[in-house]
Amino acid sequence: MAVTDIRQRSGFLFLGVVVAHILLISAQVNSKTGVPVLEAVTFGIFSEVQRTLSGGVGGVRHVWGSYVGLRHVKAENEELKRQLAAAEIALQEQRALADRARGLQKLLELRDHLELGTTGAEIIGSSASPDFRTLTVDKGTRDGVRPDMAVIAPAGIVGRVVVPSARSAKVQLLIDRNAAAAVIVERSRAQGVVVGGDNDRLQMQYVSEASDVAVGDLVVTSGIDTIYPKGLVVGKVETVEKNGPAFKRIVVKPAVDFSQIEEVLIVLTPTPAKDATGGVSD
Repeated sequence: MAVTDIRQRSGFLFLGVVVAHILLISAQVNSKTGVPVLEAVTFGIFSEVQRTLSGGVGGVRHVWGSYVGLRHVKAENEELKRQLAAAEIALQEQRALADRARGLQKLLELRDHLELGTTGAEIIGSSASPDFRTLTVDKGTRDGVRPDMAVIAPAGIVGRVVVPSARSAKVQLLIDRNAAAAVIVERSRAQGVVVGGDNDRLQMQYVSEASDVAVGDLVVTSGIDTIYPKGLVVGKVETVEKNGPAFKRIVVKPAVDFSQIEEVLIVLTPTPAKDATGGVSD
């Protein structure tokens, strides 16, 4: 046993001496380029190690750079989304202002055309009940507003003032079931009275069976009710049906879209009383 161990140790020692001699010889022997063989071999080994480490570090740098780039792109996208949302809001505001300006321009044109004393008013509220169709405007008694004054829009008749207060007033819409206005068919001069009804339509009543009324005829105020000045647009005849032996059932579509109005004119000039022929009564 001891002899075997001695032989193994001697073999290892001999092998170590041989390797040492080879290393010494390599360190002294130069390659064709003049660089010692040992140095060339060592450089080759370490260069591969460096190449591997450098590739790993470069990959990590690339991944990190991509991550940072994605974060930057995401931040830019979020900022662009915020800017787009702000631009859309600004565009909607500009459209609303443009619509408001067009509405006010139409009111001014109507006021100039009427040659009546009027005051502009803005809608600030409306009734939620279908049985009482009313609006609230921001003008009242301190602005000269009184009960039964006509309220109009560029498209036509809106209604009349029913309850004014100091700084506001309630307006009964023409389509309210308790509202009424004296009217005349512009083409044939057939007279009648429109009253509020269902489905935002008006019923033209007390029209003789012999009267000339056709679908599409324009219906305007006659002025004999002393509330609405003569000649203001009420609407157009939508249907004409026979209703008994003496009268016709006539449905009138209002000229005003009551769900869209925002500003109105209140007529301050009293309407003079007129007889059925249109003459001013004493």
